[in-house]
Amino acid sequence: MNQMGNRGQKRTETTDELPADKRACSSLEFRPSSSNSSSIQTHLNSPNTSPDADIDTSSSASASSRSDGEHEKEEDSAYGSCDSDGAEQPPRHHILRDYQRRRSSSDHGKLNNILSNLNEERNGGSGQLAALTELCEVLSFCNEDSLSSLMADTLSPILVKLAKEESNADIMLLAIRGITYLCDVFPRSSRFLVRHDAVPVLCQRLLAIEYVDVAEQCLQALEKISRDQPLACLQAGAIMAVLNFIDFFSISVQRVALSTVVNICKKLPSEGPAPFVEAVPKLCDLLQHEDQQLVESVATCLIKISERMVQSSEMLEELCKHELINQVTRLMNLNSRTTVSQTIYNGLIGLLVKLSSGSFVAFRSLYELNISSTLKDVLSTYDLSHGMSSSHLVDSNCNQVHEVLKLLNELLPTSARDEDNQAVLDKESFLADHLDLLQKFGTDILPTLVQVVNSGANIYVCYGCLSVIHKFVFLGKSDMLVELLKTANIPSFLAGVFSRKDQHLLMLALRIAEMILQKLSDVFLNSFIKEGVFFAIDALLTPEKCSQAMVPVVSGIQPSFDSSQKSSAKEVQRCLCYAFDTVASSSGPPCKLDKDTVYDLAKNIKTNYFAPELFDSEKGMTDILQNLRTFSAALSDLINMPVGDDIAVQHEEKFYNILHQFMLKLNGREPVSTFEFIESGIVKSLMHYLSNGLYLRENVEFNGIYDHLLVLGKRFEVFAKLFLSYSDIPVEDLPLSVLIQKLQSALSSLENFPVIPSHGFKQKTSFATVPNGRCVMYPCFRVRFVRGEGETCLSDYPEDVLAVDPFSSLDAIEGYLWPKIFSKRTENGESYGEALEQMESQPVLLPSNANTSQGESSGFIDSMSIDLTEMQEGEANLSQFSSEQVHFRELSSVETSLDETNMGSAGQERQFPTESTTKLKTQCSASGDNSIEDSSPRLLFYLEGYQLDRTLTLYQVILQQLLNSGDEFITWAKLWSCVYTVTYKKAVKSKQEDPQPQECTYRKWKSTISDNFNASLQNMAFFSSMFARKLASDLDKLSPIYDILFLLKILEGINKCSFNLMSSERIRAFAEGRIDNLDNLKVMVHSVPQNEFLSNRLTEKLEQQMRDTFTLSTGGMPSWCNELVASCPFLFSFEARSKYFRLAAFGPRRVQLHATSRSNSGASNDRQPSTAGLPRKKFLVWRDGILDCATKMMDLHARHKGPLEVEYNEEVGTGLGPTLEFYTLVSHEFQKSGLGMWREDHSSSIISKTLPVADSEILRNPFGLFPRPWSPTSDSYNEIQFSEVLKNFVLLGQIVAKAIQDGRVLDVPFSKAFYKLILGQDLSLYDIQSFDPELGRTLVDFQAIVNRKKHLESVCVENSTLKLDLCFRNTRIEDLCLDFTLPGYPDYVLSSESNHKMVNLANLEDYIELVVDATIHTGIARQVEAFKSGFNQVFAIKHLLIFTEEELERLLCGECDFWAFNELLEHIKFDHGYTASSPPIINLLEIIQEFEYAQRRAFLQFVTGAPRLPPGGLASLNPKLTIVRKHSSNSADTELPSVMTCANYLKLPPYSSKETMKEKLMYAITEGQGSFHLS
Repeated sequence: MNQMGNRGQKRTETTDELPADKRACSSLEFRPSSSNSSSIQTHLNSPNTSPDADIDTSSSASASSRSDGEHEKEEDSAYGSCDSDGAEQPPRHHILRDYQRRRSSSDHGKLNNILSNLNEERNGGSGQLAALTELCEVLSFCNEDSLSSLMADTLSPILVKLAKEESNADIMLLAIRGITYLCDVFPRSSRFLVRHDAVPVLCQRLLAIEYVDVAEQCLQALEKISRDQPLACLQAGAIMAVLNFIDFFSISVQRVALSTVVNICKKLPSEGPAPFVEAVPKLCDLLQHEDQQLVESVATCLIKISERMVQSSEMLEELCKHELINQVTRLMNLNSRTTVSQTIYNGLIGLLVKLSSGSFVAFRSLYELNISSTLKDVLSTYDLSHGMSSSHLVDSNCNQVHEVLKLLNELLPTSARDEDNQAVLDKESFLADHLDLLQKFGTDILPTLVQVVNSGANIYVCYGCLSVIHKFVFLGKSDMLVELLKTANIPSFLAGVFSRKDQHLLMLALRIAEMILQKLSDVFLNSFIKEGVFFAIDALLTPEKCSQAMVPVVSGIQPSFDSSQKSSAKEVQRCLCYAFDTVASSSGPPCKLDKDTVYDLAKNIKTNYFAPELFDSEKGMTDILQNLRTFSAALSDLINMPVGDDIAVQHEEKFYNILHQFMLKLNGREPVSTFEFIESGIVKSLMHYLSNGLYLRENVEFNGIYDHLLVLGKRFEVFAKLFLSYSDIPVEDLPLSVLIQKLQSALSSLENFPVIPSHGFKQKTSFATVPNGRCVMYPCFRVRFVRGEGETCLSDYPEDVLAVDPFSSLDAIEGYLWPKIFSKRTENGESYGEALEQMESQPVLLPSNANTSQGESSGFIDSMSIDLTEMQEGEANLSQFSSEQVHFRELSSVETSLDETNMGSAGQERQFPTESTTKLKTQCSASGDNSIEDSSPRLLFYLEGYQLDRTLTLYQVILQQLLNSGDEFITWAKLWSCVYTVTYKKAVKSKQEDPQPQECTYRKWKSTISDNFNASLQNMAFFSSMFARKLASDLDKLSPIYDILFLLKILEGINKCSFNLMSSERIRAFAEGRIDNLDNLKVMVHSVPQNEFLSNRLTEKLEQQMRDTFTLSTGGMPSWCNELVASCPFLFSFEARSKYFRLAAFGPRRVQLHATSRSNSGASNDRQPSTAGLPRKKFLVWRDGILDCATKMMDLHARHKGPLEVEYNEEVGTGLGPTLEFYTLVSHEFQKSGLGMWREDHSSSIISKTLPVADSEILRNPFGLFPRPWSPTSDSYNEIQFSEVLKNFVLLGQIVAKAIQDGRVLDVPFSKAFYKLILGQDLSLYDIQSFDPELGRTLVDFQAIVNRKKHLESVCVENSTLKLDLCFRNTRIEDLCLDFTLPGYPDYVLSSESNHKMVNLANLEDYIELVVDATIHTGIARQVEAFKSGFNQVFAIKHLLIFTEEELERLLCGECDFWAFNELLEHIKFDHGYTASSPPIINLLEIIQEFEYAQRRAFLQFVTGAPRLPPGGLASLNPKLTIVRKHSSNSADTELPSVMTCANYLKLPPYSSKETMKEKLMYAITEGQGSFHLS
């Protein structure tokens, strides 16, 4: 009966009468959803459902939500919780539907009876009243099938007649209610009502307003009628009738009234009278209202009215008379009390565009109201990449930046375009008379626009910005422009724009340059030369004259106008020339640019403004450029010098001096421009010198390059010494920091990596024959496969043109083609099937990484197949998936790109099995990434003569070629309609690259030089890995961008490795006698902060690309995204890489799920992803066997991609809180002493104070946990079995991976060195200090002594001084009485050789090497491999390689910092009786701030279930931390606070004093740990 109650009451204000926490029980969810869908939908959409009635998600919703019923528990449990799943109950819907069907058969009869009663007047008013009451009740329950048009037409005149019954208010009310219900149930009845003059009657009742309830019912009825008959309502005067007495009604009724006006305004007639104009004053007044929904409705009306008036200046002037401009600008202010939605906000900007375009009054008002300040704030705070690639961008429907640029263009009128337009001339003269307003406009807008273009905005936004800048320079006076243009650094800005390829952008840049030179030639001529503007203009005319450094940037620009440009202009409906016109043209007009416009203008500027002697290459150079070229030449000479021991020192000194002079020039008084910096060649020379020429090689072999490594080591040490060894200057002034800033500036100026929007894909279903023969939801490429010339082993492909899935890898295409083109018998006489069987039998090369399909293949198999498999508990096979025809897919090249050399198996893992590829697929997934022989390509593919990169999809390859063609517009139609001819040849087997350079480098160079151990080589693993991966496949190695990126990569590596480099340099100094005291070996390093290497522009582009859902789903990201993130992750922010990591490791669906749960604050989001995503698993845990339960959980669910949730035996709670506490408890279990897992430092072991943990000690090493070394010959120690240790490390790996996958926080303090091992980095002697400072320092001292001994032996014969210099702190090595066991581990024997009994000077070097090897290599290798094997069962550990050690800790353990008072106020929600200013809240926040570290952890544990916050801190906590008033029957001081950890919800009694609150809070925190019960 809920429905009748809801329908029968219809009085909207009843929702307002209910307290907030009672409104959650809405009857809407029980409504039938079949035949009555239309009426239900209309009710749901009506304004009656106000925000006032929203559920408080963090309290009642989370307390009552239930689960989807698709999730399992491992143990049966009858306990519910605040987090239990909530499922809809289909049986109830069926019952209601059947009930309605039974009712509807009798409804028609009832309506006929009611009709006859209404027509009979003999009973008087009482009979009609009864009949109307029954009619309303019947209409409440019946559906559209129960009514016919005839019945509606018959009822309409009767109800209209009764609505005029002024003598009886009850009849009038019920008749109008009947009209409302009739429209609700049978929307078509509105036209019958209109025919019988219902609208004028309702308007009359509204204007009379004798009875409030009748007037409210009239508003309801008009709202229903206006949906279908807006024109009739307009003509009857409904707008003014509705608005006339609107102030007398409650807010909810006012919303209904405005909804009527919105319905009418949305369908205003384009011609004829305009009765709506009289409503404008009232609407303008209503804009001041504080209710957001009301204001948005009013704004919508005004926006629609302005669209109707846009053709008439007089009508627009009329609009401006009623303070409309003031009200709109007030709403647009970001600090406005009333906020509106993004769509409405954009519409308001569009309203101002129309007004300023057609009305001089509006134009003047906007300047006087300082609109530029507001627009500056919008451009500065708005995320510029939002919507830049949306499908609406070209049509400018809903893009905020686009609308702002339109308004800015309108605010700067130029008569050049409209010579006869008097309005434009009036506006120009106004600006000429008010230069102060124009100057203020320029001060606000000019720097912001420059920033927008430099941030990597797309072509439309860039064009709009340049257009505004051009107009401003045209209108501005010379003295005003000088300061503004200098502040914005316009010459440098223009030089960057000239690197773009689009003719429209070049044309605008040339016009701006010409205007500046025309007005201010004497001021800007030299800076145009210095910043490279002159050079760029010259390059437009004669590309062949450009020096090698800048050619790749500008040589793609041709003076002729490319025909493909025109086709693209047609395709996007409007050329850039018209992109910012106020009135959109219906068809695509021709482009305004003639064929040679750009060429002619460039020639004109060069002739008129640049002196002929500048064309001489020598005279055209600035002094700084000549100086930098000198340094570059000197470095090149150094590279060519032979390096021998006798001249090594001299060589280093020269290098040091050149670098020193170079840095003085960079820091000099006269700034070095980006153009001078790049054009000088200094970057390339520095790069070449630092890498010893390695960076230009295709593949770097590490065997036999011992000399290379030594040279690299010394050069890096010299570089680090100069750039980092300053202790007396701020970090930002470090020479390295200055160099990085210059490189970043150059990168932003030159890079043109494209962002590819998905609106090029027409969403249509097509059939892809290759590679899997299935339907896809996007177009396919048309490809013709042709055998290469001279290819004898392969046959021709029989078919002509094939439909190829654009996102298939070349490996998948090869799998399709191979059996069709390869002769049935190979050269050895075996059949193809036999060959495949042989391939299957290949062994796994590295057991630790043989994660098979659990980790590796998860990134490539279609994400929907993963979801399907999980939902059916692993029983659904891939053939079932194929029949489902679900087409979302993981990002194809992400997985590959994270380890560039894993080319073979990657694509094949993405294949779907066909008869010809199933065996291949099995083989690939079985051997992981390491099967070099089996995964080698059998075919090579060529397109237009270029060999295709196997790490890319076919789409990426073709897109790359299209982008390289030099057009910034992508002609999508041509892209899909072309037939591509792909040539195939048989691949010749060659020696493969090392599949995992980072993991193997240490062993390779170590084995090469094992007889010649040297301290410098401790850093070589880092050096060698630096050259093991290419930067980006579409980047020319001769491009300056390549040099910049590689130099940034090396500088970042040097910065990260600075401690090791400086330590090595100190040891060398001690060996050579420049330092005499071992204490001087201590190093103080001033590293540059990691965020200095961050490129905001590239981060913005990556974020923008990742927001494109379709591109994510299909793997259509440009190749540079994957390759740059893999090779230069430091360029991107941690947040961007975190999102990319989730995309690469878990697929787009998990990323979107994660983003949704993080962005919304609803309590149910994080805990109920299952309705749209992956199913959860619930697991029952016993508190007295946490590790055993964790083992069982991981055995069952490690490979499950959905989130895991925990509930405790005999406890009520389940969901987020208990799950987070479970991960915390497991973390602490792993830290207990006696497990044999960690280097046990008993002096730092303490009992945990935050959680009850049996009686065992928890290890709290201040330097973090690092694996305990176990001797390869030992199986047990102190009753601890090594096999158990390995099992624990496997479990730890699973837990860590699962925590990262599910977004849980662990409380486990790993050392920095252990994080390095997780990331596959090799450790060196210097890393030991990070987890065992005493041992590490001693080993460094010993190494210094060994090196001094070697040095002295090489320069002099043995003498007494020699022995004196080789003592350890005045003690002979022999007197230290060290034996060959590992310090701290007497059971670990390092060597059993006869000369390795006691340590002496002769065998000290062996001792150091053996200790280092046992501590960070051999002694812990098996544990680390076990950890990785466990980790890989959840997802591939290689996805983590894009993070640093510190970032990985943040990802895994969250934030350890606490909050400032302002942060607490900002990120905590106060509700149900509390506000931010409530005395108990102020007391609580003060108490939190006074907490000690342990108390803060305990408080967080109590409220959220975890002692640390997630990455991002309090702001990222989801659901938001909420504090509500706890009501009690007794005195509040006797109550304890309670929590709902699943919702981060603290119920706090209003204690009488701060002291009482602290006492009760601490008691609750202490006693409430370790269990979850009802609060």
